[in-house]
Amino acid sequence: MATTKTATVTFRIDPAVKEGLRTAAAREHRSIANMVEVLIRDYCGRNGIAIPENNERPHGKDNT
Repeated sequence: MATTKTATVTFRIDPAVKEGLRTAAAREHRSIANMVEVLIRDYCGRNGIAIPENNERPHGKDNT
């Protein structure tokens, strides 16, 4: 299985929202980073936003 490069995302959120995220991640036995990814993938799936597979890149984008 090939490893996939990951991208770093840094953002600021309200401390109460962060605590909610930490609690959700703990309940799912996930890291906070993985929980954020799961939430984003769920949102995109429910709203018709395609996420390319790891080896696919959108044309003209540098994935930054």
